[in-house]
Amino acid sequence: MSDRDKITGKTVNLGLFCNVGLAIIKSIVGIIGHSQALLADGINSTSDVVYYLAVKFFMRQANKPADSEHPYGHRQLESISAIVVGAFILTTGIAIFWQSLNKIFDLVTGVEPFQSASTFVVLIAFLTLMLKIYLYYYTKKNFTLTKNPTLLALAKDHLNDIMASGAVIVGVIMAKFGILWMDPAAGAIVAIFIVRTGISIIFQSASELMDAVPDKEFGNIVRELTLSVEGVRDIEDLGVHRFGPSYTIEMIIGVDGNITVDEGNKISHKVEERLMNHFHDSLRRVTIHFHPASSNKGPFFKVS
Repeated sequence: MSDRDKITGKTVNLGLFCNVGLAIIKSIVGIIGHSQALLADGINSTSDVVYYLAVKFFMRQANKPADSEHPYGHRQLESISAIVVGAFILTTGIAIFWQSLNKIFDLVTGVEPFQSASTFVVLIAFLTLMLKIYLYYYTKKNFTLTKNPTLLALAKDHLNDIMASGAVIVGVIMAKFGILWMDPAAGAIVAIFIVRTGISIIFQSASELMDAVPDKEFGNIVRELTLSVEGVRDIEDLGVHRFGPSYTIEMIIGVDGNITVDEGNKISHKVEERLMNHFHDSLRRVTIHFHPASSNKGPFFKVS
């Protein structure tokens, strides 16, 4: 786990360092260069800095070893950290969207005179685009290595920033061609993508905390492997718990009610061994209980 934690820490630190610089540059240039879209993107980067600091705190806590109060360790904090990221993204997106709509309304009604954005704004947006493309692929690669849900959330946020920078470039260029409302409209479009990503991250991470089976294929493989063991008549119950990058499985199987306890234990051990051998990289523990199954009861599979 130490290598996994080092990769995670390095990825988070790089993202934090880059976002600090981007937040300062984009906010200043957005104000001076009269670009609502770039200013909105700068606000987004500022919120990135805040939740990156929160992520660092949660990651430090998640690295703590198991203790008497947390026998499975503290890895669930990784999913909690991802929810925090999602909440910050969602809040920021709503704020930017509302601010952009107000800007469009002021321009249309003439309350606020339009000031053309500086060409320098496009340069900053382009540099941001290039940097975020690199961070996106770097973070996504490290998520593949670590399976840390926080890194997946951060990768999605980098993808948001890529779209945001592209929207800034389009908005500023279109404004220079006389479509004055396109710059703040680009800010609103950026906000919609930000909100969508925030909601997606929250739902996915909450699902992990609620011990949802990772996916349908995972459940089907567990079912097939278990029922392929001689002596297993059915699966009465299945629970999957996620702890960081690994899972534990709790299962109740049905066996012949006339066999001895020792024979039932041997069947359970075979099921455990088969599952552990198949999911050796991601499965931490398998706990199996066996109940007598009626002879006329067909295979049954329930996910709890």
